[in-house]
Amino acid sequence: MDYVVQSHGALYAAEYGFDASFEALVADITAKFLTSFDASRERCWIAEIDGVPVGSVFLVGHSDEVAKLRLLLVDPAGRGQRLGYRLVGECVGFARARGYRSITLWTQSILLAARKIYQDSGFVLVGSEPHRSFGQSLVGETWELEL
Repeated sequence: MDYVVQSHGALYAAEYGFDASFEALVADITAKFLTSFDASRERCWIAEIDGVPVGSVFLVGHSDEVAKLRLLLVDPAGRGQRLGYRLVGECVGFARARGYRSITLWTQSILLAARKIYQDSGFVLVGSEPHRSFGQSLVGETWELEL
């Protein structure tokens, strides 16, 4: 989980100017994952190249029928190899196998590569709302995939 927290904090600060409150949010999400992990319905995947972590994603229970995809990240060292698609594909396959009926996620409109992965994977944008978070003016988006 150290990799997930540190890589998100560093990457989002460098690429999008996010402040430390984003890293704190990621730390909170990972702490909740560790303290309430349900192995039968939840997973975290960390992609590696030559033993070095280069990406991650979580799938957690949102309700009995809805899973939530969280914290998708592909480090610059892992980009261009379709790792984001593979990580999202793992989430979708796992959710189907565990009987979830849909997957939801929340992202930001500025995350163009992630949004493309979600759209190409069958997710549909169902809502957007401007907000001020992480030291930035953003547009948050909710995406859903029916399984």
